[in-house]
Amino acid sequence: MTANQAPEIQAGPAADAGPFAEAVWATPYCLPPFERIRPEHYLPAFERAIAAHEAEIATIAGDARTPDFANTVAALERAGQDLDRVASVFFNLSGSHTNPELQAVERTITPRLARHGSAIYLNAALWARISAIDPNAEALGDEERRVLDRYRTRFRRAGADLAPEAKERMAAMAGRLAELGTSFSQNLLADESSFVLPLDGEDDLAGLPPFLRAAAASAAEARGGEHRHVITLSRSLIEPFLVFSTRRDLRERAYEAWIRRGEGGGPTDNRAIIREIIALRAERARLLGYESFAHFKLADTMAKSPDSAMDLLRAVWAPARARAAAERDRLQAIVQADGGNFALARHDWRHYAEKLRRAEHDLDEGEIKPYLPLEGVIAAAFDTASRLFGLRFEELSDFPRYHPDVRAWAVRDADGSEVGLFLGDYFARSSKRSGAWMSAFRSQERLDDDIRPIIVNVMNFARAPEGEPTLLSFDDARTLFHEFGHALHGLLSDVTYPLLAGTAVSGDFVELPSQLYEHWLEQPDVLRAYARHYQTGEPMPEDLLNRLLAARSFNQGFSTVEYTSSAIVDMTLHLSAAGEDGLDVIAFEADALERIAMPAEIAMRHRSPHFAHIFSGDGYAAGYYSYLWSEVLDADAFDAFREAGDIFDPETAARLRKFVYGAGNLRDPSEAYTAFRGRLPSIDPLLRKRGLAA
Repeated sequence: MTANQAPEIQAGPAADAGPFAEAVWATPYCLPPFERIRPEHYLPAFERAIAAHEAEIATIAGDARTPDFANTVAALERAGQDLDRVASVFFNLSGSHTNPELQAVERTITPRLARHGSAIYLNAALWARISAIDPNAEALGDEERRVLDRYRTRFRRAGADLAPEAKERMAAMAGRLAELGTSFSQNLLADESSFVLPLDGEDDLAGLPPFLRAAAASAAEARGGEHRHVITLSRSLIEPFLVFSTRRDLRERAYEAWIRRGEGGGPTDNRAIIREIIALRAERARLLGYESFAHFKLADTMAKSPDSAMDLLRAVWAPARARAAAERDRLQAIVQADGGNFALARHDWRHYAEKLRRAEHDLDEGEIKPYLPLEGVIAAAFDTASRLFGLRFEELSDFPRYHPDVRAWAVRDADGSEVGLFLGDYFARSSKRSGAWMSAFRSQERLDDDIRPIIVNVMNFARAPEGEPTLLSFDDARTLFHEFGHALHGLLSDVTYPLLAGTAVSGDFVELPSQLYEHWLEQPDVLRAYARHYQTGEPMPEDLLNRLLAARSFNQGFSTVEYTSSAIVDMTLHLSAAGEDGLDVIAFEADALERIAMPAEIAMRHRSPHFAHIFSGDGYAAGYYSYLWSEVLDADAFDAFREAGDIFDPETAARLRKFVYGAGNLRDPSEAYTAFRGRLPSIDPLLRKRGLAA
């Protein structure tokens, strides 16, 4: 048991499920009553909800009536509502505001839930009923046919057609993979939370601008005030530190801690976990008849095969690597000009890239941040949604919160009808895992009632000192727009069946709504309106705006190499490391990078021991390529607005809402994109966007 862990929690027969025992929560928008929910409520609530769901499944599977859509598929869609309610609250908090008690619950319940899910998908009687449904005889509508097809696909991919002994093995592997994913995440959070780089002397602060000194002081105060300033492994702190610090020794120390999370050799080391995960995934794929886990994973995506995904990665890798080499040479020239008698290293790149950006574009981050206060960027994101989709946002003051930082807005459509509730949780803290994400406390559906969604965006921005506004970098602002694009995908969902709602789409299509939304942040009209100085309220000077936009493709060789190398290693692991008992993931990673001639001065954006996207769960496993795949879509999709001559063109926006943001999983992703655009996308807009076109 590591220091951050609590003893395992057991739910007794008379254990109290607390507010989860209540049928309805009498709170604004039926939000969870967070203030009344205690850690000890979760396990009893889960056990009650799982038992209820098991009874519902048994009733559906044992129904004596002839199987049809209503008594089987629609019944499945109605089942498990209590379990969905408990799980949505618990897993949102386990990522955004955890503690040792919640982590103990997580270690107990994740394998239990995995076994429960396997029991459903491997239920022979239930599968026989689903298989027997004739959509033509019932004259099912398009949405019902899609739901039926997705259920059949899910059951087959879970092993419904396997022999009994293979089904038992599939269920055992599902439980073990859930345990491993939880351990990976908790180890990573422990490493991220435990590291601090103290900056106690003025020399330690050399080069840091006022905004970063203030953020480091706030981080120190939040960690007990033992030091005047600290740098943590929160990206919002460590990246600007690597940019601005003139202390090369401290940059190296911070950078090494950052890229070596999860491989410290102690109880939080993730390498053995990765080895077992890779082996189990490969075994599962083989049982289902696939050549590798990558082949299994991509069979149900827009790409369809690892070859298609790797073709895209290779097409981008060559020009990105060439551009990165040119960038490296220019940075090395600055090192020499500054009198540095050393070769550019990975912990130097951001620092000297900022110097080059200042020289080439007369632009530095400290000049931009005063014009990007958090409130202004939120307002810009909301106004963009209003101009595109007619949405209105009204901030609430009285509602249940799981942390004092959380804010809420009621979202309404142009006609005043309720769309849903949007929560924003913007600041880094030690109880929150790193990164940024969108999730749902409740998803949209209208199977029986018109259920409106509750969507949350979680960020990790560095908090400003008390009484001062939080200022964002342009990358921070882009992250906010990105996650709000995901939020709109959940808020605007307009489907009947929960299985198809919101972001429940193919992994290489789900990033389209988020990455597309980033484009509006870069539009001069949006920046002129909302990039305003936090003290004077003056708009960003036109000269600064022009320099900012001119620098959009600056350092794109580095950024593309950093991302694409991670995607290639992910795919290579899940193609080539199938079940290697002695897999040394560090050596495998190094070999994979050597084969693509990875520049020595750049590291992967996510090295394997802390690659939560692919090892905390299956979501992005053999799927990290999807950001680039979706970027092909988003670059091409934004061209539709350019071609219309108006970045808020109403007709284009209406098609976008109908076929992308509002459509959930009503259609195959290729059909959905073609319905919006009139054709499939071209890679050319992506290469132009990243400055990689010949």
